[in-house]
Amino acid sequence: MSHLILASSSIYKKELLSRLQISFRCESPHIDESPQSLETPPMAAERLALAKASKIAALYADSLVIGADQIADQNGIFINKPKSHEQAIKQLQQQSGQTILFHSGLALARFGPNGTLECQSMVNSTQVTFKKLTNETIEKYLLIEKPYDCAGSFKAEGLGISLFSEIKSTDPSSLIGLPLIDLCTLLDNFNYKII
Repeated sequence: MSHLILASSSIYKKELLSRLQISFRCESPHIDESPQSLETPPMAAERLALAKASKIAALYADSLVIGADQIADQNGIFINKPKSHEQAIKQLQQQSGQTILFHSGLALARFGPNGTLECQSMVNSTQVTFKKLTNETIEKYLLIEKPYDCAGSFKAEGLGISLFSEIKSTDPSSLIGLPLIDLCTLLDNFNYKII
């Protein structure tokens, strides 16, 4: 069986993958994540997941590599990680009472016996509707959880869930950035058995 590598340094993705109780290691792919011209958010999520998996697969020919990336969008406009308290306030104010899409790109890649790159990828989209948020609620939330490294300025696996009125998804782990149901399907396609 191939070695399994998660092409990510994200603690959130690592925690999710650990739920499957399989052996893996993490390698950070360090790729340019800038959106390309005319690229939609779902297209960007899938392209970046493929780029991450392919880059690490090229370094470790004996491994099966998981690449994942998440892009959030509000009415087709990319939502980035806020990086600062002020930007997070602005994001949550803009998302208040609105529906946001979170597109989780997922890819598996490995080099086959003939030396060609084998890849499969997919995108899982989650629809999140925010409650009407007061400035006081936004400020309190940000001071408690400090989600400045998360697209959309919240952590769904924590207190951020309290900001939502509804989530629609086919995979509950997708919103955190690694759709485990889809991952199990792709692993099975590569004959990597979990159980």
